[in-house]
Amino acid sequence: MSELNYLYGAPLSKADFKTTAEDFMVDEDLGIEFTGSGEHVCLQVVKKGENTQYVAKLIAQKAGVSPRDVSYAGMKDRHGVCSQWFSVKVPIKKHIDFTELNSESVFVVSQQRHERKLRTGCHKGNRFTITLRNVTEPLDILCRINAVRAGVPNYFGEQRFGRDGHNLVMAEKMFAGERIRDKKLRGIIISAARSHVFNQIVSLRVAEHGLAKTMHREVFMLSGSNAFFEDAISDENIARLASGDIMMSAPMVGKSEKGLTEQEKTWLAPYQAWCDGLGELGLKNERRMLRLIPQELSIETLDERTLKLSFGLPKGCFATALLRELVNYTDASPRERKEKDTADEDSIK
Repeated sequence: MSELNYLYGAPLSKADFKTTAEDFMVDEDLGIEFTGSGEHVCLQVVKKGENTQYVAKLIAQKAGVSPRDVSYAGMKDRHGVCSQWFSVKVPIKKHIDFTELNSESVFVVSQQRHERKLRTGCHKGNRFTITLRNVTEPLDILCRINAVRAGVPNYFGEQRFGRDGHNLVMAEKMFAGERIRDKKLRGIIISAARSHVFNQIVSLRVAEHGLAKTMHREVFMLSGSNAFFEDAISDENIARLASGDIMMSAPMVGKSEKGLTEQEKTWLAPYQAWCDGLGELGLKNERRMLRLIPQELSIETLDERTLKLSFGLPKGCFATALLRELVNYTDASPRERKEKDTADEDSIK
């Protein structure tokens, strides 16, 4: 993400990120009221140093089902302490005590019956608590907090693109004609390619217009919906933007040029081969909000070189998009955890 434009200029401070698992804490806000009955058991699990698929496999083994029958709202980072929900189908008359899975790295907080299984993206968002260590310029971070509260570019995080951008290398090969037989891997690569194009367009807009200034014509998204429409800027649309009824957006490219402004078509020209490839795969043009506004952003100075941040983000948004506007961070995850990730990535190539 280092090549993407900054909204508030490049940060002056450096800091270590994820020095310990407790330095990166995520609490999933599911936003669902459980029915208390039904054939699906929903589990709230706190995991430390483990990825989401690993926990899903443990739950599947305990329930005697395939890992494919365990669902969850979203993927959570291995490098942290993360709370998230899973669901698995269990016959109504059968009781399974999932707390028997508890260990040093996995803890089942709650299990409740529900009439429906959880689906990807069904959660409201996530709450992050991040500790930055070895901060070189704490005052620069403190000076940026108020600006960041007003929003940052809604970039996809570097984890979307794989280690050293490997997923984008694979995307280039795929669009050049190389066939990728593994459906899961192909899906990851397609997602990375689309996200990369989105980031580039947002970066260009940040450089030329910032995020506050509107263009003569915009493609607006309805808040809380994937629906969008193109319209000229007007008194009515300015009022709707101010009220939060609509949001400015950037393209998630796919088939046809529907939902693209003339300026966006110009910006997309260098990526036309990728746009055509995504369209041929059957993806439709969609939109994603342009500005990411953190919820209840707060900062605490723990000592002269340690800061703690707390904030909420909507689902599908990346904490690193906010973090990069505050500090030039370095992933300080212990070597053995990085090597574990590398082995996992190699296994799906």
